[in-house]
Amino acid sequence: MAKKAVQQIMLGTVTRNEAQAKETLRAIKDAGYEGIELNGFMIRPTSFLVRAMTKAAGMPVGKGGSFDWNGLLCEADLAVVSVHEDLGSIRRDPDAVIAEARKFGTDKIVVTGMYRFDYSDREAVKGLAGDLNASGEILKKAGIQLLYHNHNCEFRKVDKNMTAYDYLIENTDGTCVNFELDSYWPTEAGVSALALMKKLGTRMKLYHINDRGTRLSGPSMTPILKSDSMELGYGNMDLESLLKQALSADVDAVILESHKNWADKSPIKSLQLSAEFLNRFI
Repeated sequence: MAKKAVQQIMLGTVTRNEAQAKETLRAIKDAGYEGIELNGFMIRPTSFLVRAMTKAAGMPVGKGGSFDWNGLLCEADLAVVSVHEDLGSIRRDPDAVIAEARKFGTDKIVVTGMYRFDYSDREAVKGLAGDLNASGEILKKAGIQLLYHNHNCEFRKVDKNMTAYDYLIENTDGTCVNFELDSYWPTEAGVSALALMKKLGTRMKLYHINDRGTRLSGPSMTPILKSDSMELGYGNMDLESLLKQALSADVDAVILESHKNWADKSPIKSLQLSAEFLNRFI
């Protein structure tokens, strides 16, 4: 059975010190989650610039890089389902990334997309597929799976009939490179997340879940609203069909991720509300 987990990016504002981190992890466990997905830049000290950039993007990561996350998670009885890392770190020092995965007891490292990268450039995407294959082969020898996590930029087209994401699916080696599908972003890009799941099949090893809609009520200033992330079941995505497909593909974990627009401006309240939806199915 797939584990229910929370992405660490949700927790930057509620893990300001180790005591608060303990309370937050306890709340996650009490809500019914069994795991956490960690971020490399949140579990070790990072530069002020990295923290400032992520905060400016609406994802405050906090200063938890010096915390004993291993001890905190063991105390909370939460498993580490995977660790997000950037491809550059994996290529520069794969041994360190392998050691990090083993430290936290996970066999999955997830590449979280490329920064300042042109996903409409076929040659660039071809190079990315090659780099993923090479890194995946190294990690595979150590018993670690390499997964690729999408946002919306992968749904730009490299030619008239193919998106960058399709190219990566077709040109990576399924024995050493697989996928963590985030269904929010293809939906935002106007692409069928369900069709992507079916195309990936069992190459989808982890599933990132979120909902999409609006909190606005009453008259709108204009006829057009902007959508944002929502608690599960509070938006307008067909999450039941998506979750059913993910579970039929035997994903190892279903991971909640939202980094803003939380109910009552509280990530804890938000993940508790989303747990009510997940607990009905898993």
